[in-house]
Amino acid sequence: MEAFYDALDLLSGMIRIPSFSREENDVADYLFSQWTKAGHKVNRAGNNLWIVAPGFELRKQTILLNSHIDTVKPVAGWSKDPFAADAGKDDRLYGLGSNDAGASVVSLYEAFTILSKKSQPSNLIFLASCEEEVSGKNGLELALAELPPIHFAVVGEPTEMQPAVAEKGLMVLDCIASGKAGHAARNEGVNAILLAMKDIEWFTTYQFPEKSDFLGPVKMSVTVIHAGSQHNVIPDRCEFTVDIRTNECYTNEALFNHIKQHIDSEVKARSFRLNSSRTEVTHPFVQRAILLGKDPFGSPTLSDQALMRFPSVKIGPGKSSRSHTADEFICPSEIREAIDTYIRLLDGLQL
Repeated sequence: MEAFYDALDLLSGMIRIPSFSREENDVADYLFSQWTKAGHKVNRAGNNLWIVAPGFELRKQTILLNSHIDTVKPVAGWSKDPFAADAGKDDRLYGLGSNDAGASVVSLYEAFTILSKKSQPSNLIFLASCEEEVSGKNGLELALAELPPIHFAVVGEPTEMQPAVAEKGLMVLDCIASGKAGHAARNEGVNAILLAMKDIEWFTTYQFPEKSDFLGPVKMSVTVIHAGSQHNVIPDRCEFTVDIRTNECYTNEALFNHIKQHIDSEVKARSFRLNSSRTEVTHPFVQRAILLGKDPFGSPTLSDQALMRFPSVKIGPGKSSRSHTADEFICPSEIREAIDTYIRLLDGLQL
C-alpha cells in the first residue's frame, strides 16, 4: 500500500514539471533527487537515469525495466491545466504524461524497489530514459551504451497491462520524381507529378508477401507531396514522403532495397534504426503473463522497443488511446494493479 501512495506522489511531481522531448533536464533532476533520497545509487547519462539492484553479478542474466520520462507538447483542447496534476473525484489523475508514460515509470520503479529487497535469479536494472517520443539518439541508445549486456526488457507503455509481444517498426522515405520543365500551353516538358503518380500508385497497391500473425502486413502510406511553382509551368520536380510501418518478417534495409527495384523516383530513407520487434510467446515472461490471464498482442505504435536488440515485451498501465490527447489521465487503480502485476510477473523469474 505504501508503494502505491509513493507512486502517486512521484507521478504528481513529474506532471508538475514540463518535460518535453529533449527538454527533460528538470524532471530528471527531480527524479534523481527523489530516488537518491530513497537510498538508491542513481546513475545518470544526459537525462537518462538508472538504478542497479543490489547483488549484481555478471554471471547472471540481466532484466531491464524501462520507461520514458519525456512527453509530447500539449495539444489544443485541454480543459484543465496540463501541469496541475489534478486529482478528480472519478478515480482519475489528470496531467500531461500521466498516461504516456509517467504511470509506467512510477509503477516499474516501485515494483523494482520491492523486487530488489530479496535475491532474484536475474540482475535487475531500472531505467528511466528520455527522448522516446522523438526516437532521439540521446535517449535509450545512449543509456544502453553504459549498461551491461541486457537479456530481456520490460518496456512500460500504456497497454492496459496486456503484453505486446510484437511491435511494428517505422521507416520514412523521401522520394523525388524528376521531369523536365516546360510551358503548360504547349506540348513541352515532362510532368514530374505524372511520373510520381506511377510510383505513388505502386506504394498504394503493392503488398509484401510475408505477413505477421501478430502485426499483419507491411503498411505503406504516402503522407506528404510537394510539386509545382505556378499554374502555367510543367513541374520538373515532385517530392513525396512515404510512411512505412514494418513487421518482423523484414528488416528496414531489406524493404528499402526491394522498394528501390520497383520505383523510378529517387528514394532515400531517413533512418533504418526503427525496426519491428518480436518476442515468442514461449518466452518465460510471456508464459507467466498468460497464466495471469493476459492476452499477448501485436502493437501498431512505436516505442523504444524498436531500438532494443534483445527480447522485450511492452506492458504498462493506461490506454494507448489516451496518449497525446487533451485531458490525458491515468486512474490510480491502474497504477495499483500495475505494481502488483509487475511483481507477480518478475518475482523469481528464470529466463
